[in-house]
Amino acid sequence: MTQVLPAPPLVAAVAAAPRRFLPVLPVIALIVMLALPVSGDGGGTLADAVSGLVVVCCALRLVRGRRRPLSRTAAVVLGLPVVGIAVATAGASSAGVGAEGLVRYLQIFVLVPTAVTLLVRDRRDARLVAWSLVGLALWQGALGVHQFVTGTGASYQGEMIRAVGTFGATDIMGMAAVVAFGLVCALGLALGSGPARQRTAAAVCALALLLPLALSFSRGAWIATAVTCGAQLVLAGLRRAVQVFAAVAAATVVLVGGLGVGSAMLQERIGSITQVADAPDQSVTDRYTMWTAAVDMWRDQPLTGVGLKGFPDHRDGHASLALSSGSDTDGAGAGFRRQPLLSPHNMYLLVLSEQGLLGLLALAGSWLALLVLGLRRLLRTRRPPDGSAASDVTSGSDRSGGLDCALVACGLLVWQLVDFVYADIGGPSTVLTALVLGLAAWWSLADEDAHRDDDAHEGAGTR
Repeated sequence: MTQVLPAPPLVAAVAAAPRRFLPVLPVIALIVMLALPVSGDGGGTLADAVSGLVVVCCALRLVRGRRRPLSRTAAVVLGLPVVGIAVATAGASSAGVGAEGLVRYLQIFVLVPTAVTLLVRDRRDARLVAWSLVGLALWQGALGVHQFVTGTGASYQGEMIRAVGTFGATDIMGMAAVVAFGLVCALGLALGSGPARQRTAAAVCALALLLPLALSFSRGAWIATAVTCGAQLVLAGLRRAVQVFAAVAAATVVLVGGLGVGSAMLQERIGSITQVADAPDQSVTDRYTMWTAAVDMWRDQPLTGVGLKGFPDHRDGHASLALSSGSDTDGAGAGFRRQPLLSPHNMYLLVLSEQGLLGLLALAGSWLALLVLGLRRLLRTRRPPDGSAASDVTSGSDRSGGLDCALVACGLLVWQLVDFVYADIGGPSTVLTALVLGLAAWWSLADEDAHRDDDAHEGAGTR
């Protein structure tokens, strides 16, 4: 009789890896889809279809596991946006428009975030998602740098040099958001307590992503990234913050100094951030004009707003003559196009105008709850039960409860909330907003067992 020898530990571990990460693979697939080129017709994308697959996979897993998916707290926090969305749907201009807006808002702010929360089971899953975002950012960033160097990017001041990656000239914020997410993830991983090699690799990735972020010429992404990275550094420890600030400052001087003509453009772009009263450019004028229009819409319907997707229909009746007819897009493989201004480019004002005070309190209240619960858990993570600081934990044992995961999840949420002051949902990269909210919800709402590195997650839920 032939004796069957057990497989070596390394071989067994490699063979078990795909099955180990099987539940979170739909989330990874969603990230991978954003590495592919997208069409500029403004319709649904392959990433949107995969986001639906993420929800289906989560539902099948819950049915198979036969367990309560969410605790009462998690259900309230994640389900709160439904209140404002449902009321605003009833006030839409037509049933078709309302249904379209309902599906989109539920996808981005309820269904996909909830699915991500349940599919990410522990810190190993969370780190895999974070590294996948870093990989996506490096890919899109490399394409963006190539576009700048070869003059094949989107149009900026008459030159085809704006880095947009695969998102094209019609979604100039797409690459900037992806690269910023990757930078925030890389910085969180670098500031954590993992192995030294992992932290070094993450730090190198963070520094490398500074260049494509600069070449995106996206002022909103710059501001959100600066605020978020500063918050991550402070939360990780003041001593380390000083060291990293010095390294980033030195790297920025080297990168900007080596850009040639780009350095002058960057200086001009940075200087335009403060030009809100003295000779602002047309894009700034359009943005503040639409902000004013959104506030006027809210004043007409303060409680429930003008209805989902109602901003474009009511814009001309509330905007001043200072508003231009649209913005010009060109380059990155597409011809010249005039893009209409159909949103205020401020998520909070968009929700306020279309869903009223009720919708804003429900949606922003859910985000605020995630932020407060996440930061509270992060602060507990920095002080383990033995009383030692999280930054003093050796690389060999992560007794800090996952400081890297905390910095990544809270950092992504902070970035998104700050960026919402200058942007709203729209474009192929919007599904990443849902992923960010889901990862933040996992950190804020999951049970303590789900924040471990072992297999205790099989019985864990959300609090």
